Amino acid sequence: MTQIDVDKCKMTHYPAAVLGRSAEPVEQIDETIHRLVAKMTDIMIENNGVGLAAPQAGVGLRLFIISLDGSRENVRTYINPTVTTAGDLDEKEEGCLSVPGVWTKIRRHMRAKVTATDLEGNEFTEEADGLYARCLQHESDHLDGMTVVNRMGAAAKIAHRRQLKKLSERQ
Repeated sequence: MTQIDVDKCKMTHYPAAVLGRSAEPVEQIDETIHRLVAKMTDIMIENNGVGLAAPQAGVGLRLFIISLDGSRENVRTYINPTVTTAGDLDEKEEGCLSVPGVWTKIRRHMRAKVTATDLEGNEFTEEADGLYARCLQHESDHLDGMTVVNRMGAAAKIAHRRQLKKLSERQ
């Protein structure tokens, strides 16, 4: 596992290279992973999010957090998650903390199932629908090197081209 300087972790914006690569599995849940999750929670809350994947904090590991109400108390950790989808597709407006200023319609499955490990090393499986299913799919995308930019249609890319160009120039 790569060395992680948790103190240097910060919100990472499109088109940062870490956002476009598949993340590596977490090999060991140690003090560094606990500190990383705490830092990711701070970043998510500061940015008014409901989920954050490790690549969004600049770390290429298969780990994300979700708190559907955006609160620290309800943060759940998903280490080395596997997300499978089911049900019909639904198109809803979606934003991403790594692509600020862009909200676009994204088609996602209405149901999902996740199997992951928590911070205590316990494996769990949950079924999800609605916002929870959408969040699982969104954060799982980040672990596979995808952002909402990869999922938006041609018309949306044209509509958001100025903001995407601005983000690209900031890198």
